[in-house]
Amino acid sequence: MRILLTGHEGFIGSVLGPNLRAEGHDVIGVDAGFFRSCTFGAGAVPDPIDVSDPIDVSDPIDGCRKDIRRLGPSDLARFDAVIHLAALSNDPLGDLDEALTTAINHSATVRLARLAREAGVGRFLFASSCSNYGAAGESLVDEKSPVDPLTAYGRSKVAAERELIALGGSDFSPVLLRCATVYGHSPRPRLDLVVNNLVASAITTGRVRLLSDGSAWRPLVHVEDVSRSVSALLAAPRAAVHNEIFNVGATAENYRIRDVAALVAACVPGSTVEIAAGAAADERCFRVDCSKLDGAIGPFEPEWTVARGARALCKAYLEGGLTLDDFAGPRYKRVARVRELLDAGLIDESLCWTAAEGEEIER
Repeated sequence: MRILLTGHEGFIGSVLGPNLRAEGHDVIGVDAGFFRSCTFGAGAVPDPIDVSDPIDVSDPIDGCRKDIRRLGPSDLARFDAVIHLAALSNDPLGDLDEALTTAINHSATVRLARLAREAGVGRFLFASSCSNYGAAGESLVDEKSPVDPLTAYGRSKVAAERELIALGGSDFSPVLLRCATVYGHSPRPRLDLVVNNLVASAITTGRVRLLSDGSAWRPLVHVEDVSRSVSALLAAPRAAVHNEIFNVGATAENYRIRDVAALVAACVPGSTVEIAAGAAADERCFRVDCSKLDGAIGPFEPEWTVARGARALCKAYLEGGLTLDDFAGPRYKRVARVRELLDAGLIDESLCWTAAEGEEIER
């Protein structure tokens, strides 16, 4: 299958792209390039705002640097599927500018889907989020439960979902993936995701530091299991996935944040759990039923648990030499990285490169 993967240089894309290629797919990436140099371990670029090529990450895929807002009809020609990961990708980054979040996560997503449909692309996989459920509380929610997003990021994903479903037709199949909170090691790490953040905090400070009281529930999923889910949804019969929404994760992998902290502390000898002074409950609280995914793509059992994932992260961070500067700095945190690029004058207020950008997609 010939696949266009947006956001191929991000946290998930850096894992998913090579995995899809290893399965025999022809994968072409497109990415704005904000995190191109934010690699970790062997081949990492020392300069935190170096956006030059080449960047040495393991088993990269072919791709180009291009803003999804600037893709045109010719960019979508001759693809069988689009996997759309590119977005302003978490709540703090979404709050940087709500209008921009809407423009990129909602409007540009719907425009891309229309271009794909017009180009004859058969399947459009959209990375949405379980944060769409907002303050759902203690009860398990599934894909038929009401959505109640509390943030600009969540609202942008819900709006995109609704319009993508409306675009579905006999020759175009949107498939919407509401991913649980992702964790795990990637060639381009993120330390602003809860499990990754807590492991990095434990290693670099000796403290598993919570900014909330830890009472909120979160569904959690390893980046490799997200990749496996995407592969399965690509291969699934059209009737099983057409215009469907899937919670991506495992029902057994819902945790209170304080319990995640305890698991992390157990993985990092000498570390202790610390709750920040004045920490309150996080309004975002949801437990997610993921059984629909399992039913649609055949038996699907995630390979990772949080305990196993935390141990693997600990090993990767220690072997890669993660430092306190890495943890505290902007390199591996989405909103901090974007602010760094803004402050350096490399991108403007619309989050476009100030220098020329826009390579052609290789054919």
